[in-house]
Amino acid sequence: MQDAMLNRFGSKAPGTLSAIGRSGFRIPAVLLLAFLAQSIGCVRQFPATEVTPIKAANPVELQRYLLSHKPDVAQFRLRGPFAVIERRDLEIPLPSGLTVEADLYLCAAARKAPMVIVLHGYNNSKEDHAFQAMHLASWGMHGIALNLPNHGQWIANGRTLARFVETIQRTPQIVDNRIDAEKIILVGHSFGATAVAAALGEGAPALGGVLLDPAGIGRQLPQLLKRITVPVMVIGADEDIWPIRNRGQFYRFIPAAVGEISIRDTVHEDAQYPNQYTLRAFEEQPDDTEEAQIAFVSALTASAFGLAATGSIDYAWTSFEDAIKKGMFFNARRK
Repeated sequence: MQDAMLNRFGSKAPGTLSAIGRSGFRIPAVLLLAFLAQSIGCVRQFPATEVTPIKAANPVELQRYLLSHKPDVAQFRLRGPFAVIERRDLEIPLPSGLTVEADLYLCAAARKAPMVIVLHGYNNSKEDHAFQAMHLASWGMHGIALNLPNHGQWIANGRTLARFVETIQRTPQIVDNRIDAEKIILVGHSFGATAVAAALGEGAPALGGVLLDPAGIGRQLPQLLKRITVPVMVIGADEDIWPIRNRGQFYRFIPAAVGEISIRDTVHEDAQYPNQYTLRAFEEQPDDTEEAQIAFVSALTASAFGLAATGSIDYAWTSFEDAIKKGMFFNARRK
């Protein structure tokens, strides 16, 4: 949760939540999390979104419908038409002997469907991306949120992630036999995006990647970015509020098929969930953070769907056009 602090202070000292920083009130994160653990317990509550009016019997039918209509990122603000099966705290073994802990969110209507792998950033965990993985599953893509070391091992995490994808492609049943092993999308938040980029640079057999307000770290990163051959979508927060460390490297060094947008009035932590409780606990009138998180998840869903269905970022980019014209998305560029 504290990746953004590294950009401003240049160390891994305990930071504060940037969302709190928007209101001018700050409290050490450790004390804050302790307070929250006592006050709200372990119950997870996701943003309350309505269900899409789109009707589909299965992901194939939904894909056919979406590709035959004008792409629109706004439709993905709503929960998708499918029920979701949740399996928490799975332990998935790799041939190296390493075991990866994960939470799996299956699209209940799918016989076979793409899988979107989501990786957290610094000092975070799979729980921080549960809402996103669940939302993706409701739109016909299985979502899986991973736990990997969350301090200082981001290039190494990328190699582990590449091995994880290779294992899933060879033996998808190790997770679930409903996974379409030829359609895997990688998603990373903050330094987790460094790991995703490293995995893609190492040749992980994925269709593409989505980087959520990515933070770059490691001298090897530029060379790994130059080796990426699959399309990548960068979905950034508002750098006028809080610029993140080395975000520009991802667009600069990925050689082709990369697009980047920023979502206005959002901060780094809005690219994950939950943190609305933090704002409610310490502000009488909290910022509309759930709105920002829904904006991120809708852009993520459009990007992941487009990559899985077409193998490119064209669908997502077209879906963003109205939001770009209205100024909700800005700094839009692609190559």
